[in-house]
Amino acid sequence: MKQLAFILVLFFVVVYGQTAFAAAPPPPPSVNPPCWPPPCIPIDGGISALIIAGAAYGAKKLYDKKKKDSTIA
Repeated sequence: MKQLAFILVLFFVVVYGQTAFAAAPPPPPSVNPPCWPPPCIPIDGGISALIIAGAAYGAKKLYDKKKKDSTIA
């Protein structure tokens, strides 16, 4: 009898345990998006900083290579 009770409890935990940890439903869609046009992604802020950082890194690499080549010759 104990084994049957254990199997039943285990069955209900496995079957109904999934619904206990299910994700909440998504919120209802709003009538008006918070900004227009809908993507609302600021492109300039991060990309310009990455371009400047990449240019500075490339300039340093070129400077270091030029400095190394001039000391060898």
